[in-house]
Amino acid sequence: MSVSRITHKYIREHPSVQDCLERGLINYSALAREICKTTDSESFDAVLVACRRYYQKKKSHVSREQKIIALMKKSKVRVRNKIAVATIEKGKGLDKALEIQNFVKKEKGDFNLIEGEDVITMITNVEYIPIIKKTFGMGIIKTSTGLAQITLVFGDNLEMTPGVLSFIYRMFSEYDVNIREEMSCWKDVMVVVDEKDVAKVMQMLSFD
Repeated sequence: MSVSRITHKYIREHPSVQDCLERGLINYSALAREICKTTDSESFDAVLVACRRYYQKKKSHVSREQKIIALMKKSKVRVRNKIAVATIEKGKGLDKALEIQNFVKKEKGDFNLIEGEDVITMITNVEYIPIIKKTFGMGIIKTSTGLAQITLVFGDNLEMTPGVLSFIYRMFSEYDVNIREEMSCWKDVMVVVDEKDVAKVMQMLSFD
């Protein structure tokens, strides 16, 4: 593998380094020495050049990030607490899940359904978990309660702005908030987190 590829691989695998490098907030010589030490490379000068070239290639991300932040500031935030998540074997009946969805919607409850390759995940109000357990029985892999759903409602520019989801994930990671589930639907991005983290998330999304 070339020195350039080794350097770029190291940077990609260390998001904090990548972020500081793209912002121009890093000492290139110190970074090059660390990469050489970690990868057992003896080509310090080549690594140094590769770091600088990476910055030149990626510095446009900073201006893109400003567009994302502007988009985030204009978004509306909606919070639903007392949310539960049920993960179920897909072969146990997608039709039954849709029946539960119709029932919950008729009761004006909250319900989101995610269909994966092997499982289906239902995100709904905690009061409907007994119905799910009765319907699916041993087909339930796990249920989780004590959760909240945070919905970010954006404008039309969301689908035309690259990097929004990546920015959101990085922001949650920096605040040490675990995203239990994530969904998106055109203008909306929905994440499920522990209820104890809601206050932290609201502070994070204030952009003061």
